[in-house]
Amino acid sequence: MATNLELFADYFQIHVLDEGSEGDFSGVWTEQTVVDGLGVIEDALAISTAVNDTVAVSVHVLADQPHDDSDDFDHVVEASLHAPSGRLIVMGCTDYLDEATRFEVPAGWTRTRASRRNLAAAVRWLESDEEPEATEEVRLQTWPAPFSAPHIVKRWTQAD
Repeated sequence: MATNLELFADYFQIHVLDEGSEGDFSGVWTEQTVVDGLGVIEDALAISTAVNDTVAVSVHVLADQPHDDSDDFDHVVEASLHAPSGRLIVMGCTDYLDEATRFEVPAGWTRTRASRRNLAAAVRWLESDEEPEATEEVRLQTWPAPFSAPHIVKRWTQAD
């Protein structure tokens, strides 16, 4: 079952973090991580977005790794996240932490896949008053898994 959220992706990002995380992303954004759309610290992830606007986020807490449906998305990344508290927080990066949505997960290492779509349409809509509104969609899937390195499953590059 999915939980659907609308989050303001301020600074072009949303965050997924363990409830006990300090969430210090100050050194995470490099030229490469910006291109990858993923900033990783041990107990938190910063998922970049194509727009600095409201995005539709669906969160799926799973028992096992989901099948690969990356063909249905524009950009797909995966990373491990340590969740010793057994609770993950999903929020816009400037949202109020106490009001952010929390999800129960098995305590320990988890894997999160962030699959994003409708990126070009969302960017076009923000740049032109002539386009109909198009919302960027972010699907977050998380499941228990041992630590493994971040992986860019599918890369989207914005056209000039």
